Amino acid sequence: MTSGDGATSRKTARTEAMIRIEGGAFLMGSDKHYVEEAPVRRVVVDGFWMDRAPVTNADFSAFVAATGHVTFAERKPDPKDYPGALPHMLRAGSLVFKPAPHPVSLKDWSQWWTFQFGADWRHPYGPDSSIKGLDDHPVVHVAYPDALAYARWAGKSLPTEAQWEYAARGGLEGAEFAWGDELTPGGRHMANIWQGAFPFQNTCEDGYARTSPVGSYPPNGYGLLDMIGNVWEWTSDWYEPRHLDEALKACCVPRNPRGGREERSYDPTLPGVRIPRKALKGGSHLCAPSYCRRYRPAARHPEPIDTSTSHVGFRCVLTDAR
Repeated sequence: MTSGDGATSRKTARTEAMIRIEGGAFLMGSDKHYVEEAPVRRVVVDGFWMDRAPVTNADFSAFVAATGHVTFAERKPDPKDYPGALPHMLRAGSLVFKPAPHPVSLKDWSQWWTFQFGADWRHPYGPDSSIKGLDDHPVVHVAYPDALAYARWAGKSLPTEAQWEYAARGGLEGAEFAWGDELTPGGRHMANIWQGAFPFQNTCEDGYARTSPVGSYPPNGYGLLDMIGNVWEWTSDWYEPRHLDEALKACCVPRNPRGGREERSYDPTLPGVRIPRKALKGGSHLCAPSYCRRYRPAARHPEPIDTSTSHVGFRCVLTDAR
């Protein structure tokens, strides 16, 4: 085998569970929903490969077994990184969704999110839970550095917002959802999202109260699974409250656009907290029509890079294989 043949073999091995997304132009963003999705503008992305499905518990288990990686949720926080934090809260753990017992104010997320000591990717709902029987579910409780470490181990990278959104649209220009303009065409559920009154009543009409096995719903036009719902997915772009205006001022259509700058990603409502944020895409099983209509390709959400939750995962891309 020549050195060139070896390189080809390694690329082939990396792309076995991936789908080739041919490059092209598309309308990115939306002017119809949340302000952070605006403005709509035409951009171009070059071709790339994308994981067919989110990284699963089985995939992540293999990574941890090979590298010994310890996730953020499994580490005791360093007091120097969290000035003013209560000492009893500086313990390993992660954010876990717990349904409210009754209607609550939708402005107070603490009514349904709790920082659970002992929650991590192996124990998604707390120390007494496990991922037994969940090998084919998306891994959760992974902070951005955990997702990045996995991607590098796999010889891949995390997608940009533009790559992710282009892939999620599956070739449908300007469609509301990844499958068309109806949320449930013909009454069929196309993604794992919330049905009922959030955050206390989930009727589970789609069959799942929490995460679902990858591939439980139809693939999009490119053959990608779970691009919408199930779990939010990390991108490599720093988050800004709106898409960059530079794209509108450019003399030509931007090619492979990137997000904002790290220093502009901090949460302006928390001036004392200097933790940068990345953009999440895709929505999750907690997105509800009555609360969070972010189960659309254009939707986006900020997440601090040190934060992990029971509804955020990721998938990888590869841009150097042909």
